Amino acid sequence: MRCLSIDRGHSIAELSQLINKSIPNVTGEINCLMNSGLVIEQGLAPSTGGRRAQRFAMNVAQLPYVFSIAIDQYYTSFALLDISGHLVGTIHNQYNPLKDTESAYGQLLESCHRIMAKHNDKHICTIGVSMPGFIDSQTGTNNSYPISDSFHNLKQGLEIAFDIPVVIENDSAAIAMAEKSFGEQKSARDLLVVNLNWGVGLGIIIDGKLFKGHSGHAGEFSHIPLADTELLCSCGKRGCLEVSASLKVALAAVKQRMDRGEASSLRATYDQNDVISIDEFIYAVNSGDQLAVEEAQKIAGMLGKGIATLIHIINPEYIIISGRGAKMDAILLPEIQIAIQKYAIPRIARFTKIIISTMEHPQLIGTYAVAIQEFDFSTLTAHSLATILPNQ
Repeated sequence: MRCLSIDRGHSIAELSQLINKSIPNVTGEINCLMNSGLVIEQGLAPSTGGRRAQRFAMNVAQLPYVFSIAIDQYYTSFALLDISGHLVGTIHNQYNPLKDTESAYGQLLESCHRIMAKHNDKHICTIGVSMPGFIDSQTGTNNSYPISDSFHNLKQGLEIAFDIPVVIENDSAAIAMAEKSFGEQKSARDLLVVNLNWGVGLGIIIDGKLFKGHSGHAGEFSHIPLADTELLCSCGKRGCLEVSASLKVALAAVKQRMDRGEASSLRATYDQNDVISIDEFIYAVNSGDQLAVEEAQKIAGMLGKGIATLIHIINPEYIIISGRGAKMDAILLPEIQIAIQKYAIPRIARFTKIIISTMEHPQLIGTYAVAIQEFDFSTLTAHSLATILPNQ
């Protein structure tokens, strides 16, 4: 069921390979799931020269939803997805900065209650949450916050509030799961996904699986000491990549230059609101605004320097640039390639392809994928199968 959820339709032979069970065993299980109404026929697979195989899929109309919550430093997005990852209804976005965690936690709970109330005709089987920080997904804690903070024990807090199983994961790891589950390179065994957002994150897929390291904190790409400055990072250390290669840094530099009187198409917005949003900055970059383009080139060059380091260490098949910053693809890719030419050994770098993701809402989708990976499907099958297997 997990394979059918994330990978959509499959034939008996494909499922047999995916879960390493014999075709007769898989056939028997599929027949039981079909009789219980949990799985349906999806049509015939493409022809490979012989008889076309029947494909099977989850019967999403009879199955509950997954509630996906994607949190970053300033915004939180909410979405309901069916069991196979299709969006149900609209995505809800909320400005909810994490600086005041008590207020942010209260707003988070209020939004969850409101959105769930709109869909009370359909059961929610699990809640997936992704956010920045040192996430221990096994304990459900975010160790970037003190034990007394509500965001430290976010999993426990949400489970108490809603009586629904909760899975929590780092935002960049979730985005990597989105690319591995639904991206154009999902068949790749080894890929790295760089999350260019307010900070710079990294999700690692090794041998087809999310790699998290010994204590679950692998991928802290933004804290590699590669910056050309000794500016203090949010982690408390100096010289981290994040202080030279994040959208937050680019926005700050644009505002500083406008404060000095430099011209930009962002001037009117800045003068009126005293702030510039990421979306406004990206639009200015893609529209050719000189000041915005120059700052985007700077962070892309530093990002490329960091990527050269990753190539030497991991030697991945693909490196995918995702997150909000991926929409600056016309600027990012050339600058990253120039940096790789400058800092990476060519005979190693030539085996890695750099790709800009085109996926919409990757963190929400990846959060769904993480939740499904951890979901106990026996909670769905126990009652349904009991009607056709009374002695089991």
